[in-house]
Amino acid sequence: MNNKYFKQSILSKIPNLKEISIDDINFFNIGHSSDSTNQTGVSVIYLKNKSTVGCDISGGGPASRETPLASPLTADNPINAIVLSGGSAYGLAASDGVMKCLEENKIGYDTGAALVPLVCQSCIYDLAYKDSTIRPTSSMGYDACKNALASTSNLSGKIGGGCGATVGKIRGMEHCSESGLGIFAISYGDLKIAAIVVVNALGDIYNPYTSDLIAGVKNDDGSPSNTISEMAKFITPHDAFTGNTTIGAIITNASLDKSLANKVASMTRNAYSRCINPVGTMADGDSIYVASAGDVACDVNVLGTLSAEVMELAILNAIESV
Repeated sequence: MNNKYFKQSILSKIPNLKEISIDDINFFNIGHSSDSTNQTGVSVIYLKNKSTVGCDISGGGPASRETPLASPLTADNPINAIVLSGGSAYGLAASDGVMKCLEENKIGYDTGAALVPLVCQSCIYDLAYKDSTIRPTSSMGYDACKNALASTSNLSGKIGGGCGATVGKIRGMEHCSESGLGIFAISYGDLKIAAIVVVNALGDIYNPYTSDLIAGVKNDDGSPSNTISEMAKFITPHDAFTGNTTIGAIITNASLDKSLANKVASMTRNAYSRCINPVGTMADGDSIYVASAGDVACDVNVLGTLSAEVMELAILNAIESV
């Protein structure tokens, strides 16, 4: 994959830690369905192994489905798929198609009377990007899941759930920057960590290693502006803060229970804070899933710290790929 930012990151300084391709990981597949005309879509992360999932929701306006399945307070049943899509709350219909596809392939929780696929989903708000009446559908979810079952995709950019992603929207869509779906993965001994993220932030995107602005709100002449400066103009309540969300997932072969998976998810959120400014506002639905799909022993503090670093590189890849 050769992420150009990897050499700048602390990960490149760790002996025996390597950048790997998503193709090199055998415990999950990614599949996409993209409407390139209307710039919306669906990405499905099919979890091949029995996977424990945690979730951290830090944004104030999430559009999500079945996230309570990731809570330590609910039954510890393996999650079959994580869906990242466009369409805001309308896009949640995509999981109907994902469930249909999984059921047809005899994948799901056996209740005795039926197989019920367990699917978590989060959506970005991309309705202002092209045609707000065109959103991801059940059939798009089905197609993305079918693709994920067949093979994995190592593509990034304007694909799947990242089709309608943009950043720096404080001055409206005419002054924002393009974004998309980003991926990155590492191996460190037996441990593998992959990050998938759709970057659709209100804020600007920064290179955390140099503090350089790499994408965000623009001035009238197209030159870079600054979201914090623009926000300061709206000290009284204002309706400019709408229509955003960064949603992502960490998939690892580290052994985690649900409580620890949730802790890793909250630690991974540090990547959002280091790359996106501002982040986690009431106008964002920022969410991160963590799926444990293996039995590799790893200290949770190390795993959470490495996961945040991997997520940073996935965020940068989302911008680099468009």
